[in-house]
Amino acid sequence: MNQFQLYFKLGVEHILDLAGFDHILFVIVLCVVYLLRDWKRILILVTAFTIGHSLTLALATLQVIKVNTDLVEFLIPVTIAITCVTNIFKPKPAAGRSAIQLNYFYALFFGLIHGLGFSNYLRSLLGREASIFQPLLAFNLGLEVGQLIIVGIFLLVASLAVGIIGVKRKEWILVVSSIILGMAVMMMLENKYW
Repeated sequence: MNQFQLYFKLGVEHILDLAGFDHILFVIVLCVVYLLRDWKRILILVTAFTIGHSLTLALATLQVIKVNTDLVEFLIPVTIAITCVTNIFKPKPAAGRSAIQLNYFYALFFGLIHGLGFSNYLRSLLGREASIFQPLLAFNLGLEVGQLIIVGIFLLVASLAVGIIGVKRKEWILVVSSIILGMAVMMMLENKYW
């Protein structure tokens, strides 16, 4: 296996690892307002998230920026909680332009914070690589594919629940966002920064 394939596979495996489920929760809560038919919007949303975390992942891995790891571990569930609260208090499906733009903002801006969380992991993987551009690109592409797998599975479940079982879309958004909010609050308490 060449270096690109190795880091690509590591990126996919890292995002699908249930031990790091905070990333999975964030991607799900971002996408809960959509259904499978909204796949183009979702692709843009997931890519915006990848761009955000790729930027800080690269900067932190190259040690251009340094951030307190404890602070980042606290801020990651905060980003999840903010997104959940937005969904709970504005539980309409993302049909309006403002709802879409807010989700894109969350994906890009909060992606910056999530990227900092990955940086220590990636830095330990890279070790003393001569050039980190190719491994960094491969890892980020692997993360993108992993996210799309997660979103695809979640959207199939959402489409079944809303389309076939008959769960109201508003209730689906409220229930999923509330469950994830509870999990995010628990993670914030576990990783409290103060």
